[in-house]
Amino acid sequence: MVDLMKRALELAKEALVAQEVPVGCVFTDGENIVAESRNCVNLTRNPTRHAEINCIDTVIDYCKTNNVNYKELFRKITVYATVEPCIMCAAALNDLHVKEVVYGCANDRFGGKTVVDVSNYYEHNYTLTGDLMADEAMALLKQFYKGVNPNAPEPKVKKKKDNE
Repeated sequence: MVDLMKRALELAKEALVAQEVPVGCVFTDGENIVAESRNCVNLTRNPTRHAEINCIDTVIDYCKTNNVNYKELFRKITVYATVEPCIMCAAALNDLHVKEVVYGCANDRFGGKTVVDVSNYYEHNYTLTGDLMADEAMALLKQFYKGVNPNAPEPKVKKKKDNE
């Protein structure tokens, strides 16, 4: 388990170098890695390109190419993510009936358990475990947020009117 989270952390470090939010993710079937990815939102200019969604796409492509039933494969998958999956990713993983999700640090801004417990809205389909190598995952996030995201939109500041 630790080795798989270490791999996810390596992917998160790649994301950090690429000026992406440093999240890495590994999908496994037993001990076999079936997909791995990192965030690539800025690169693709697509806000849905989270590490988990990229892994989902990889698994679906593999299943289509190899005539494998993706529903059966997802039921065997354990997800290792450096950060608690956001609401979007948690819902997608739940809908696909993955077996288990193991994450590093909590996501107190967008988390699918911490902020909005997705399982309160959907039938809960996977086991959720957190706090595996959380300090390492949090350190990467802190390093990212110390800098400035060059791809973030300019903040919209309300200007005062002349007569105010």
